[in-house]
Amino acid sequence: MSVAEETNSDQLSWGRLRILWSFARPHLGKLLLGLLLALIGSATGLASPMVTKWILDSLGGSTSLAGPVTALAVLLVVGSLIWLWQWILLGTLGERIVLDARASIVRRLFRATVPEVTRRPIGELVARVTSDTVLLHQAASASLIGLINGTVMIAGTLILMGVLDLVLLGTIVGAVIVVAVLFGVLMPAIAKAHERSQEHLGRLGGALEGTLRAIRTVKVSRAEERQSARVLAEAGEVAKFSVRAARREAMAWTIVWGGIQLAIILILGIGAWRVGEGELEVSSLIAFLLYAFGLMGPITEVSQNVTTLQSGIAAAGRIRQVDAIEVESPDAEAVRAAGHGAEHRARAERADHPVLELRGVSARYGPDTAPAVREIELAIPRRGHTAIVGPSGAGKTTLFSLVLRFLEPQDGELLLDGRPYREYTHAQIRQRLAYVEQEAPVLPGTIRENLLFTYPDAGEEEIRQVLAQVRLTAKIDSLPEGLDTSLTSSSVSGGERQRIALARAILRTPDVLLLDEATAQIDGLTEAAIHDVIQHRAAEAAVVTVAHRLSTVIDADTIVVMEEGRIRARGSHAELLAGDELYRELVEALRIAADADQIPRPEVAAVSG
Repeated sequence: MSVAEETNSDQLSWGRLRILWSFARPHLGKLLLGLLLALIGSATGLASPMVTKWILDSLGGSTSLAGPVTALAVLLVVGSLIWLWQWILLGTLGERIVLDARASIVRRLFRATVPEVTRRPIGELVARVTSDTVLLHQAASASLIGLINGTVMIAGTLILMGVLDLVLLGTIVGAVIVVAVLFGVLMPAIAKAHERSQEHLGRLGGALEGTLRAIRTVKVSRAEERQSARVLAEAGEVAKFSVRAARREAMAWTIVWGGIQLAIILILGIGAWRVGEGELEVSSLIAFLLYAFGLMGPITEVSQNVTTLQSGIAAAGRIRQVDAIEVESPDAEAVRAAGHGAEHRARAERADHPVLELRGVSARYGPDTAPAVREIELAIPRRGHTAIVGPSGAGKTTLFSLVLRFLEPQDGELLLDGRPYREYTHAQIRQRLAYVEQEAPVLPGTIRENLLFTYPDAGEEEIRQVLAQVRLTAKIDSLPEGLDTSLTSSSVSGGERQRIALARAILRTPDVLLLDEATAQIDGLTEAAIHDVIQHRAAEAAVVTVAHRLSTVIDADTIVVMEEGRIRARGSHAELLAGDELYRELVEALRIAADADQIPRPEVAAVSG
């Protein structure tokens, strides 16, 4: 390795150690107390061999044994209580560090922008919160203290050995130096293996989570073995690097253990010779041997804590990567304008501004990607139904991402009640909107918890009204637990879950209801009910739908046709059939009659969305 590479490696190691320390620093007071307790406990251990020598020396004279035996008993009791206190303190501290790290990650993830979260495997993000944080438990608490304490213990033991006999001290110091050098050579490889193992563990979580989400597709595609092989390939990589780390650790521990045992054998031989020559007392040799045997403890402690620190440093680096995720933050202008929102909104309604407006908006999902939408000019009236149609990839869902402020425009401007989006916080904008996304997910919990997710203070009567609108009253009443039925239960179908998501969105009348192909998985009979919901809401507020079925389109006040990220046409169903070729092709491709009156509503087919 070149000098430059060694310097970079040192900088990286110190940088990662600083990252690990950033988790422990808020708990500095407890860490110092833990270190103090460890040093006091170690001092009682260091004193024991000297007290033992005192007892042995007393046997050869007329001195009473009461003093040294009492001292030994006091050291035992005090040492035990000190170590008990320290273990409880560090155990509690480790859990607090893990909790703080998890809280930091979870808050960051929930404040992150939608593209930042969705571009990463969810399982890998989950691994940051679960397995990576566990590695901090020892690394950021006990290991830091153990490393210092073990080092002090080694130094203290060697000093007391020197007090007893300098010749034997030279023997043990030589063994310790050899062990330290060999251990230091092995540590970088152990750290690298642990780091690679954690990387593949995150990928394993991502692959497994994604596969289980699509388990029905996996089974229908008869791909169980193939997907198992893909997931297990990552598991195999985890095992490979973990085994590699285990082998190197085993080698390191063998060197430590063998080196100390060899030193003890040499001490016995040299010490016995020196006793025979009259240059060393038997009690001093026994005390020295006790220190030599005791030296295994701090050397083991230092070695274990170095290994644990390496794993913790790798985990801390992975956790801190979450801090690089871009988060949604309120604009300064929005915070200043927040106090004037209600007054301006009232003026805007009287002035009859469009509730939403996009002026020359262009947006892309990344700096190196093509624009998803280009130069969008669109005004959404305060009341009425606007339907957006177009082929796949036309930019329909991107429009919703812009309106909901999941995505920021590169060019142009969005306005709410005639005011630019930058004058609102994200929460202020979303408070005015309701959204049912294309997959209409439901949250873990009961039906009631899902319905109240956006408006927890809604009453029972309001819940009953929206259930009736989406035709779910009979179904809910038929369930043994009613609204308190868990949505993990198989008694609720996919279409019913979608209607629950829709009911959640319409529980309170929003200024704008956004439906992203919300009727995609609903049967024909229920589709008529959804159609009525749209019509009812459009009379009171704005409804914007990405249309999947013709019944959603034909009665819309305005239909917007998109193609390749642009708006190519807009008008009513009849106007577009007569004047826009793409819209006509979308309808004709599905063999739907041009005359809307000829279409039986429960049997309508879908317009490509």
